[in-house]
Amino acid sequence: MRQELQSLPKTLAEDVAKNLVMVARLIDEDPEGAYGYSRVALRLASRVAAVREAAGFAAYASQKYSEALAEFRAARRMTGNVDLWPVMADCERGLGRPEKALDMAGAPEVHKLDKAGQVEMRLVAAGARRDMGQLDAAIVTLQSPELASGSVQPWTARLRYAYADALLAAGRDSEAREWFAKAVEADRDGSTDASDRLAELDGVEFTDALDESGATDETDATDETDENTETDETADNGVTGESGNADPADKD
Repeated sequence: MRQELQSLPKTLAEDVAKNLVMVARLIDEDPEGAYGYSRVALRLASRVAAVREAAGFAAYASQKYSEALAEFRAARRMTGNVDLWPVMADCERGLGRPEKALDMAGAPEVHKLDKAGQVEMRLVAAGARRDMGQLDAAIVTLQSPELASGSVQPWTARLRYAYADALLAAGRDSEAREWFAKAVEADRDGSTDASDRLAELDGVEFTDALDESGATDETDATDETDENTETDETADNGVTGESGNADPADKD
């Protein structure tokens, strides 16, 4: 990316780089914020492939799938590589066109992807099958040498998780539990919520002790306030009577 930005004047390249850095920082936790920075970078350097790609991912994270697809296509035209093919197919899913995503999964471009890209394409194809209500086909799509392998790769946790989720959706709970457990073993950086799903299947419920303590303190404080209010009302009633109005006889 830095090399691509060298085609720009120095000051402009620095401005674009700052915006791209913010896209990377925000895209997971604040997709809309990342999208805003990506639009600035795009306005400054729309002819840089890396900028178009970053804008595509920001739009994708914000679920602006039509815009994301347009940016990914532009980046691909500029570079000629197929790395973005799986995410482009997933944009088709987001636009409600799972059949198009499946067509892309069978295209010659898939054979040009590296192993990680091929696994990603398999995940997208399985998702498209699920979109179409073809649960059994989704399960079969995910069954692959990569799924059966005992070695842990960057994609292993997500692949096992997707397989477990598909099994669960098909009502194969015991198998789903087994694969959620395998996903937990491979998920070293917490990229999935496999541990939560596994606990849910095991009937484990988590209680936040801090929240309980806070709730208890709040209840106690409320009770104390109510008692004080009741005492004050009793004292007032002793002076003014039940109606709260002074008795004319007392005035005399």
